[in-house]
Amino acid sequence: MTKLWKKYILWFAQEHVDFRVAEFESIVKLFGLQFRNLSEHRQKPFWLVEFPNDETAHQYASRSIALRSIIELYSHAHTFPEFHKQLQNHVHLHQGALKEFFKANSFKVTVETYNKHFSQREKVEKIETMDYLPIEGAVNLKNPQVEWWYLEFWGLDPTAVPAEPEDILFGRMLVHGQRHLIKQLSLKQRKFIGNTSMDAQLSLLMANQALVRDGDLVFDPFVGTGSLLVSAAKFGGYVLGADIDFMMVHARCRPSRITQKVRDKDESIRANLQQYGCANRYMDVLVADFSNPLWHRRITFDSIITDRGSVWNT
Repeated sequence: MTKLWKKYILWFAQEHVDFRVAEFESIVKLFGLQFRNLSEHRQKPFWLVEFPNDETAHQYASRSIALRSIIELYSHAHTFPEFHKQLQNHVHLHQGALKEFFKANSFKVTVETYNKHFSQREKVEKIETMDYLPIEGAVNLKNPQVEWWYLEFWGLDPTAVPAEPEDILFGRMLVHGQRHLIKQLSLKQRKFIGNTSMDAQLSLLMANQALVRDGDLVFDPFVGTGSLLVSAAKFGGYVLGADIDFMMVHARCRPSRITQKVRDKDESIRANLQQYGCANRYMDVLVADFSNPLWHRRITFDSIITDRGSVWNT
């Protein structure tokens, strides 16, 4: 069975890198996914892994915020001659399975280089070195049926770029991660925010680490303006919060936006969840001191998530 496993490139954004491994391990645990590591350096934007099938890759991508995309790997090498040799061998050995992609009606090839800039002409020259690929169809840069990606990694240090790329990779774009949620939940457009509101990307990463799934009961004991509740609700959790700050919980504190002098009457944590279509996931927020016992012993939370340094999954 393991012989049927496929190799993939996990292409990550170079933001909040310290959360990357924790989020990956959390999503794997959440869905019970099988995988094998093929590379050890976790600071690189390109990871090589094996999954049993495309469905597993899609499942991982369906929750990951750190992930840009998953690319099915066709070739990976540290030198150009070895790269082209591996790519040609892969195409020859898998020509039957790859036929539908090479014969697609439209395609585009994208060149992505990390830590070194190349002109458009230089990128085209890189593409032309792979003219042995049996790609048919028309070039369509806006809406191609198949996307091919050529990647080069030139180290992490912009002050010490190597003479040759450390990694050269090629493959077919399979699926994108969930980074669109970062813009969708951006604080810039959010109804109710404060000076300490956590940015959308961090709150989404923390919700993944808390293993929030559809139907979970999630509690934030230091809720503030409810950023973590928004992310947990977006992943299907029913959310509840508490905070000792009465003015913050009731949205009566001073506005944090420079252009705003007085808070709108309809500002609230509930309004934030309504804004993102999650009003049915809102339970309540309470004014409470976390150091004093509040909940009946029969109440059980699936996750306790907070920006005060901890995440608990029960």
